[in-house]
Amino acid sequence: MNDETQYLTQEKYDELKQELQYLTTTRRKEIAESLEYARSLGDLSENAEYAEARELQAATEERIRHLEGILATAQILKHKKSDAVTLGSKVAISKKGEKETHEYSIVGSEETDMLERKLSHLSPLGEAMMGKKKGEEFTFETPSGRQKYTIVSVE
Repeated sequence: MNDETQYLTQEKYDELKQELQYLTTTRRKEIAESLEYARSLGDLSENAEYAEARELQAATEERIRHLEGILATAQILKHKKSDAVTLGSKVAISKKGEKETHEYSIVGSEETDMLERKLSHLSPLGEAMMGKKKGEEFTFETPSGRQKYTIVSVE
């Protein structure tokens, strides 16, 4: 896998594209109006509104560049049924010695969200699971030492 490629689900791609559209049209216009208003207040060297609007403009332009970079290198995930863990897989794992299972979706790094149990394929746990099949054991390094897990299921 190319490190430059951003792996995204269609939903995430559409979400980022919509955010970019909003930032390049509506948000840029709002910021330009804020700058114009702040300039009208007079002395720019001591104008907090102007400084704040410039900082907001810089942050918005940085986010636009970031989104354009992601979308330019995006590859939409089309999960193919596989016995092995790949991008787009739903995986259930259990820690050695425990009966409780944990389920994760393996996604690209832009979609990582632990609250939704979306795990990046580049994270230590995600990387350790890649290519493994149901019943296989794997280990990975955690702050509390090496942990051993078993793949319970792969969808």
